[in-house]
Amino acid sequence: METMLSSVSMSGYFDVALRAGLNAVELAREAGLDAASLANPGDRIPAAAACLLLERSAEKASCPTFALQMAATRRRFGAGVVNVLLAHKRTLREVLLAGAAYGRLLNEALAVHVEDTGATVTIREELVVDQGVPRDQAVELAVGVLGRHSGELLGEHWKPRAVHFVHQAPPSITFHRRFFGCPVEFGSDFNGLVCATADLDCPNPAADPELARYAEDLADSLNVEGVGSTALEVRKAIYLLLPLGQASVEQVAAHLHMSVRTMQRQLELANTSFSRVTEAVRYELAVRFMSNSRYPIGQVSGLVGYSHQGTFTNWFVGRFGMTPRDWRNSRTKWLC
Repeated sequence: METMLSSVSMSGYFDVALRAGLNAVELAREAGLDAASLANPGDRIPAAAACLLLERSAEKASCPTFALQMAATRRRFGAGVVNVLLAHKRTLREVLLAGAAYGRLLNEALAVHVEDTGATVTIREELVVDQGVPRDQAVELAVGVLGRHSGELLGEHWKPRAVHFVHQAPPSITFHRRFFGCPVEFGSDFNGLVCATADLDCPNPAADPELARYAEDLADSLNVEGVGSTALEVRKAIYLLLPLGQASVEQVAAHLHMSVRTMQRQLELANTSFSRVTEAVRYELAVRFMSNSRYPIGQVSGLVGYSHQGTFTNWFVGRFGMTPRDWRNSRTKWLC
């Protein structure tokens, strides 16, 4: 089943493409998208094609900040029942929780996890699309929209501590720093924002609890999960939780508010299993982290769920046909 997103998630694309002198209609066609659907907020488009469109547009315009400039066009939350629901939640914490519960109605590929570490909170975002699909621009758009909406919601109370991206930095990060108003770290082990815990509980001055409840009732009628969507949600949860060492079958089921038995039964109906999904995610994360020489192999081992490097090495040899060190060395030579 193809992972989809609402065209409203690509809001701002045509404005930025026009400023950059791009033929947006032609680029959309090359990416496998109908420009009319892309322009209609009520339509749904393939997430992989949207990722490809953003990458090609940034490359064609020689503009590494293309997607972030799209995020800069956002003012408050957009139209639609989910955005109304988010706009009228009482606090940013409630917005994030509702986003995790209903966000797939806007973007099935986006996964969000709030990690409370005491005085600070880490808001992790992952875009889960097929391996090989470029996603750097799409990730910047997602994190940028999160930062933009948080600032619009809390005003002067929103003071992020740091922004993190897994991918490498562009030649200049001046626009990134100005946009987020805080340090920006590239080549990190996660995508997302770090802020003070207190920020999440600042009241939203525009909140309307009655309107939020009404929108939630409407969203509930749309947010019906099928067999295929459960498999996707499990995959997204493992992406978020495996690097944290919290991706056991019990922990993933709890994250999805399901019993282990129900989750496993849904996966069986989708012709897969928890172990198979975990293995696929582990493989993709291993490639991600091993491709970044900043991470020692021992650290990569922990990020993909192995507490002992020797066990990780045995697994790696079985999957890649060589040791992690040899794989990294061969990749370095190839890039040179």
